[in-house]
Order: sequence, then structure tokens, then C-alpha cells
Amino acid sequence: MLTAPSFPTTRQSIAGIPIADLVQEFGTPCYVYDVAKIQQRIRDLNAFDTVRYAQKALSNIAILDRVRRQGVVVDAVSAGEIERALRAGYSATTKPAGIVYTADVFDQDALDLVVQHAIPVNVGSPDMIDQLGERMPGCSFAMRINPGFGHGHSQKTNTGGPQSKHGIWYEDVDECLLRADRHGMAVTGLHMHIGSGTDLEHLSQVCGAMERIASQVGRTVTTISAGGGLPVPYQDHQEYVDLAKYFELWDATRCRLQDEFGHKVELEIEPGRYLVAESGFLVAEIRAVKQMGENLFYLLDAGFNDLARPILYGAYHPISIARRDGQQTNSKPVVLGGPLCESGDIFTQTEGGFVDRRELPAAGVGDWVILEVAGAYAFSMASNYNSRYRCPEVMIEDGTPKLIRRRENADDLLSLECIPES
Repeated sequence: MLTAPSFPTTRQSIAGIPIADLVQEFGTPCYVYDVAKIQQRIRDLNAFDTVRYAQKALSNIAILDRVRRQGVVVDAVSAGEIERALRAGYSATTKPAGIVYTADVFDQDALDLVVQHAIPVNVGSPDMIDQLGERMPGCSFAMRINPGFGHGHSQKTNTGGPQSKHGIWYEDVDECLLRADRHGMAVTGLHMHIGSGTDLEHLSQVCGAMERIASQVGRTVTTISAGGGLPVPYQDHQEYVDLAKYFELWDATRCRLQDEFGHKVELEIEPGRYLVAESGFLVAEIRAVKQMGENLFYLLDAGFNDLARPILYGAYHPISIARRDGQQTNSKPVVLGGPLCESGDIFTQTEGGFVDRRELPAAGVGDWVILEVAGAYAFSMASNYNSRYRCPEVMIEDGTPKLIRRRENADDLLSLECIPES
């Protein structure tokens, strides 16, 4: 079992590269990814037959290329993610399929690409079966099942149960099989994901539900997917899931189904956060320091347009300080905010928008703040709110920092807009 990390509040380098050097070359704010950390997390999961990366966590095509070289395939949830996977060198015709489309709806662009490239589909709504069957009669597909219960670190990340929009309700499986029959289609895969932060108690419930549904569908099933949700620690008291026991539960389920069906059943896992979260760092510069009543604010040149998780669901990120002079200083309670014209532009807040303070080393204008464990659902959720330019992305590979997305500029910001004639 992996040892829980500790998070220091001072940092002078990332993956061996001095932060001062990174800032000099790429500026701030800037996302930095340690590729070695991603490679290690891929190796953690080598007991599974297939590791399918949920690219929505971090979808830069350079990252997709690097995980492809490690034997990882991908999940796509939109036309844009299909295009990203294709650009990164994936093909739907490999075994296992390099791309699988997983969603609760088909928009027209996504459906057209699925048909054009013969991309396998993991349907999340009964209507998708008819829509796919009309375009690709006789094809096989997988179903994502909502087992009627869920789990997550926030209600907004809970993907199972009656309040979740995700998946096919477990009581509707027979109807879906009838729909498939009308189009000559076969259900060859089942997928079940109930939310992030899965623990072993909830996992055993998921495995039991998967086994029941697979038996209901029958021996056309050749693949089961454990979904995603593997947690990573964001705080000192949090721990990794015991991967050996995690695999043991799923493997036992798979083995019982193999005995029942009389043929091999492939076992997939679909990590997103687990592969990339710990690789990522958002480096920002302190641009103002001010006292507001009892609160001392460090105001950064990065805002929730760069990292939205805190404002969305009060997500906690480890934070460290890199002083330009390299000196160690005493800690004090600090609120970290950004530059946006928005009261919620606070990185140290709890769910519900309550401002929190963090014990951080004393720092001043020109020093750097590093928001850590920021590889997952970070840049991929970035926006141009307040017409701010999205920041660059850099990956550190074999001791060398490499630009994988340049900083946006005014031309990028305005390139899709026009003023029509009056």
C-alpha cells in the first residue's frame, strides 16, 4: 500500500527544476506537470488488464501522447475529446480499443465521429441505444449502469444514486436489452462508477451490483470496467486506497463471471484523477499583500479562471511558498485570493464559499505561491472569465521542462468573435 504523503509549506523546485528557472522561462501563472509521477501511477495499476485514462481530468495532447506510449488507452466524453485522442495517435481499431466514447447523450458531432471512426460506445442513457442502432445497426456496445447508490467527496462529484444524471438506472436494464435486440446489437461490456473518493466498503457494494447486472445481461459480456474514482491525498491525514485489495475485490468478481459465462472477461479500470492529480502544480506570483480586518490576504496573478475546484466545491489543495530570496520565515494565517472581479475568487475556502485561512510562511510581493496536486480537473476546467488569458502548460520530462501549451494572447481571445455590420 502506498504511504500517505506529507505536504511541506515551502518549495524551491519541481521535479528537480528550480521554480525561479521555470518562472523566468515561462512566466506566471503557469501549470507544470511532472511526467515521472504520471508514469509511476500507471505502473501502480498494472494488475488490471486495461488502464483506460479518463482524459477529462487533463486532456493536453502531449499528456495523452505520453500515456499512450505507456500502453494506456483513453475514454472520450465529447467530440472534442475524440479529436484530441486521434491527434495524440489513438485509434479505435486497436485491441483493446484505443478510444471508447462514454457519455449520457450523443450530440450530433460526437455521434458523427463515432460512426466515422467506428468508435466503441459506452451508453449512459437508454435513448442512446436507439440513436446508435439507427446509425450502426448490429454493432456491439457497453452500458454504464447506475446501481442506485453513489459516493463522492462532494455531492457535486457523486455519480450514482437517484440524484445523479449518470448511467442507466439498474431497473431499466431489461428494457435496454430489448432496445438492443430491435437493432441486432449486443451488450458486450458493463461499466459502473459511483463517484470519486471510493473506499473499499463502497467498492464491495459496487462489485456486488456489477455481478448481479452482468448475470442479468448474460454471457455476451466480455468486459467489465471498474470505472474511476481512485482517491489521491490532498491533505496530510488522507490516505491512498489499498490497490492490492481494490484489485482483489474486482478480480474475484471477474473470476466468478468467467466461471458463470465460460469465457474470459477482461477487467478495465478508468482512472482520471489518480493518474495525473499529483503531477500538477500551478505556479503563481504574489502581486499584492493586504490586511482586511482580521484576514491577511496574499493576492495572486492566478484566479479561479485558472483553478476552479475551490470555488466549485470547496476543494482543498496543498499550498507552498517559494520566496525569491530562498529564506525560511515563520508561518502566519493567510487567505489566498486571485485577481478576478468576483468575491468567490478565493483559493482557501471551504464548501459553501466560506473563507478559510491557511498557515503559510510569511511572503511578499514578487514571491511565488504553488498550488499543488493540481493536475486533475484544473487546467481542463480553465476559462477566459474576466477576459483573462489562459496560462501555459509545461511538462518536465527526464529533467527537461517542455512547453506543451503556450500562453494565450489577445489574438487568441478575440479570434472567434466578430462585429456584424449594423
